[in-house]
Amino acid sequence: MIYVFGGIKGGVGKTTICLNFIAYLASINKRDVLLVDADDQETATDYTAWRDNTLGGDIGYTAIKLAGDAIRMQIPNLKKKYDDIVIDTGGRDTISQRSALSVANIYLVPFYPRSFDFWTITKVEHLVDEIRSINPDLQVLSFLNRADLRSADNRDTADALRECKDIVYIDKPILNRKCFSNASGRGLSVFEITPRDEKAISELTGLFENLTKEYASA
Repeated sequence: MIYVFGGIKGGVGKTTICLNFIAYLASINKRDVLLVDADDQETATDYTAWRDNTLGGDIGYTAIKLAGDAIRMQIPNLKKKYDDIVIDTGGRDTISQRSALSVANIYLVPFYPRSFDFWTITKVEHLVDEIRSINPDLQVLSFLNRADLRSADNRDTADALRECKDIVYIDKPILNRKCFSNASGRGLSVFEITPRDEKAISELTGLFENLTKEYASA
């Protein structure tokens, strides 16, 4: 499967969830996973360097950098060599993101449940409409990230996402927890850092199981 993490607005914790998803995929039956950093900020590349230092070279996946049309041209050949490919794109509408979506199976869009992010939903819908003229089988999934434990914003954003015709809302919110930044700063996933945050692990596992089991055959 080819998964693309993206969106229209930055600051939603997209790359953090993406990197934890890769760790999860790599742990499933020892799957061979390729991470493609297609974000100009290169956060995933920096994370991989920290991970290499922390784990002494055994990072658990292969990582490369691609941008622009090179993604569309090279991913079909790379698909033959890996069980899964995960592409991290920037939090805005770029050539790299569109190129990735043209060859993707699943587009994953996290939303931060705040007013400014709420209004980007329509822009994501427009992007999806355009991309599906090229890739009509693209599955688009959304979820809440960095959510508060109790907030009306969670409910309002979730309700708006449920109303989207072409975006499937996954009701598995990821709460804003300190363990994410603690783990990322060492190049580790939440599944690997100690002490373990069992609530964060449970939330991520619930989301990722939903992605891989319910939609992997889409």
